[in-house]
Amino acid sequence: MAAKKTIVFVTGNANKLREVKSILQTGSDAAIEVQSKDLDLPEIQGTTQEVARAKVKAAAQALNGPCITEDTALCFKAMNGLPGPFIKYFLKELGHEGLNTMLNGFPTKEATALCTFGYCAGPDAEPLLFEGETEGIIVDARGPKNFGWDPVFEVKGTGLTYAEMPVEQKNTLSHRYRALSKLREYLEKTE
Repeated sequence: MAAKKTIVFVTGNANKLREVKSILQTGSDAAIEVQSKDLDLPEIQGTTQEVARAKVKAAAQALNGPCITEDTALCFKAMNGLPGPFIKYFLKELGHEGLNTMLNGFPTKEATALCTFGYCAGPDAEPLLFEGETEGIIVDARGPKNFGWDPVFEVKGTGLTYAEMPVEQKNTLSHRYRALSKLREYLEKTE
């Protein structure tokens, strides 16, 4: 049996850490062990990819070693992808109801949940990005309201918001799962 690979996930969000561990450490023979570190990193403005590259590079330099970071965007079709990577700030200022109000008067409430994991092998390495998307619509909040915008994002074809889904279901179709699947495949191929 191959030795477990340990990766540091830079996050202060306990819900994200729990999901990442659940997805990457599935099965008793899981080859990836996830540790976490909460770092205060600069938040640059830009595209999701620009933000992810800068964040993971800064984290690898601060840790002087390999790590992963995660950036999530919620992209409204009616607004050409906004709020995108700024969703955290929109949610903080407007709440779940405000996210819905933003779309009043627009012909569609379609949205794409986008997750970008950055991986950097060390302080001098170039960051690699792994992205996953899930299509859905913005709805009135349903389900527990303890994890970001999960209550207002209904996954296309399910009739359920992320917040209404059992963890096992969410962790097989979410934007985070899709990005982590690509990251896991890369990590398992490299030493």
